[in-house]
Amino acid sequence: MLPELLRPAWLLCLPLLGWALWRLWHRQRKVGRWQRLIPRAFHGTLLTRGRSRNSRLPWIVLGLGWLIACLALLGPSWQRIEQPSLKRADPLVVLLETTSSTLATDVPPNRLVQARHKLIDLLRSRQDAQTAIIAYAGSAHTLVPLSDDLTTAQHLLDVLHPRLMPEPGQRADLAVAQGLELIEQAAQGAGRLLLIGSSLSPQEREGIERLLQKHDGELLMLGIGTPEGAPVEQEDGQFLKNADGSILIPGLDSASLAAFIEGLGGRYQVARLDDSDFEHLGLLDAHGKPVVREESAHLNRWLDQGYWLLLPLLLLAACAGRRGWLFCLPLLLIEPPTAYALQWQDLWARPDQQGQALLHQGHPAQAAERFNNRQWRAQALYLAGDFSAAAELLADSDDAIDHYNRGNALARAEQFPAAIEAYEQALELDPQLQQAQHNKALLEELLRSQPEPSEPQTTSAEEESVDSGANTEPPRTAAPSNNQEKPDDDSAPAQATQEPDASPQAGAEQDSDMQPVPLEQEQALQQWLRQIPDDPGELLRRKFLYEQRKRQEPNR
Repeated sequence: MLPELLRPAWLLCLPLLGWALWRLWHRQRKVGRWQRLIPRAFHGTLLTRGRSRNSRLPWIVLGLGWLIACLALLGPSWQRIEQPSLKRADPLVVLLETTSSTLATDVPPNRLVQARHKLIDLLRSRQDAQTAIIAYAGSAHTLVPLSDDLTTAQHLLDVLHPRLMPEPGQRADLAVAQGLELIEQAAQGAGRLLLIGSSLSPQEREGIERLLQKHDGELLMLGIGTPEGAPVEQEDGQFLKNADGSILIPGLDSASLAAFIEGLGGRYQVARLDDSDFEHLGLLDAHGKPVVREESAHLNRWLDQGYWLLLPLLLLAACAGRRGWLFCLPLLLIEPPTAYALQWQDLWARPDQQGQALLHQGHPAQAAERFNNRQWRAQALYLAGDFSAAAELLADSDDAIDHYNRGNALARAEQFPAAIEAYEQALELDPQLQQAQHNKALLEELLRSQPEPSEPQTTSAEEESVDSGANTEPPRTAAPSNNQEKPDDDSAPAQATQEPDASPQAGAEQDSDMQPVPLEQEQALQQWLRQIPDDPGELLRRKFLYEQRKRQEPNR
C-alpha cells in the first residue's frame, strides 16, 4: 500500500537535487592542467593513486543521503489516528422567552427564574461547548453570541427581565430566524435550537415552520410552567389583564406544543427539577455529560512516520565522516561550568543605586556590600552596628564632616579617647564645627568623671548625652535619604548648619508635612461614586432599544 504524503511539495526538490549531483560529478571529472600534461594511461596511477574504481562511492552515498532526507521531509504515513477535537463542535442556540407571562408564579418563584436556573445548569454541563442565548418578546435580541464563556452568560442572565425588552408581545419566530442566522454564520449551518417558553401563537408556529423548511436545523423545546397557570403580578402590584379586563392566567399547553415540535422533527419536554428533561431532549446523557455528535467530536489525522528515515540517514552521515571524528561526539555532552561576569541587577542599576535601595528597604549590612561611595558605605556600616568598620573607613579622609562622623562611630563603639582625637581633627579642618565641639566636650567630661580610667563606668545620663550627640548629628551620608539625592552625588550634606541640641521630633514633623495623605479627597470620591445608580440591566435595555431602532429604520 502506498503511503500518504503529508507534505508532497517536497517532491519538487528531487529534480533540483539530481541536477546539483550531476553538476558536482562533472565538475570533479573536469579535465585540469595535470590531466592535459600527463598521458591518460598514467592518470589512474599518478593522479588518483590507484583508487579510480572507488571514486564513485562518495557520490552514490551523497545522492542516497539526499534522497532519504527528501523522503523524510515528504512526511510518509501508513497509519490514521483518531484525535479528539480541541473544542466540542456542538453549537447550541437557546431561545429564551422574556415576555410578561414568564413572571407567572405557577413555578416558584416564577417561570423566568426557573428557566434561568435550568439554562445555567445546562451551560455548566456543556463546559467548553459553544452556546448562544437569544432573548425574545415582541422582538428578538442576542444576549450572548456563540461562545463558552459561562461567567458572562450567568451575569447577563441574572439581570434579564421583561421590562428590558423594547417591544411587548411574543414573537418566537423572530428568535428562530436570528438563531438560524447565528448558526449559519458561526457554525456553518451545523447546530441545534433550544426554545425555552410556555406557549406559541398560530402566527409564531407558521413562521417557525416556514423557516425550518428553508434551513436544515433541529428545534428542541423545553416547556416552563403548569397547565393550570397563575396570574402575572406586575411591578405596581396589579395583575396583568386581558383586553376584556379579565385577569390573564397563562397556562402551559404541553400536548399542543409537543405535537407541533415533534411534527417538525424535534423533541419536546416539560422542565423538571433534575436533568432528566435534558436527557430526553438529547442534550445530556444518563451521567449528566453533554451529548456530542460523533462526526464532530473527533478528528482523523495521518500519523507522520517520516522520522524513521532519520536512522539510515544518520548511518550514512557517520560513514561520510573522517576517521576518528565520531569519537569526538561524546565530548559535546560535557558542559563547561557556567560563569557570569555580572549580576542581573548590574544591568539596570549602578552599585551605589542598588545599595541605596537596600538601605531604604532596611538592609544596611547588604547595602554596605554594594556601595562604592565611601561615605555611603560608612553610613550603612554605622546603621548596621559595625561602628569600628565605619570609623576605619573614614580614617583617611581629609574632610571635617568625615572625621566628625568617625568620632560619632568611635563614641558608639565606646572608644572615647579615639573619638576625642577624631573630633579634634575635625575641628582642625573646620574650627566653626560646633557639633564636634559639643560632642568633644561631652566625652571629655565623661572621662574626667570616671574614678579609674582603666575601668570606665558611665552613668545613664552621661551615656544618653553622648548618644544624643551622636544621634542628633547623624553621619554625613544620612542626609541624602532626606533630600532625595543620588548616592553618587558629590554634594555633601552640611550637618554643621544644624543646631546640636535640635530635637529629633522636629524632623519627624517636617517629614509628615512633606507627605500629605489625601484621605479626605479619597473619601469624597468614594462617596460620590456610591451615588451613581448601579443598574446592570440598563445597559441591556439601551442595547436592545438601539438594535430595535436600527431594524425599524429601513421600514420608515
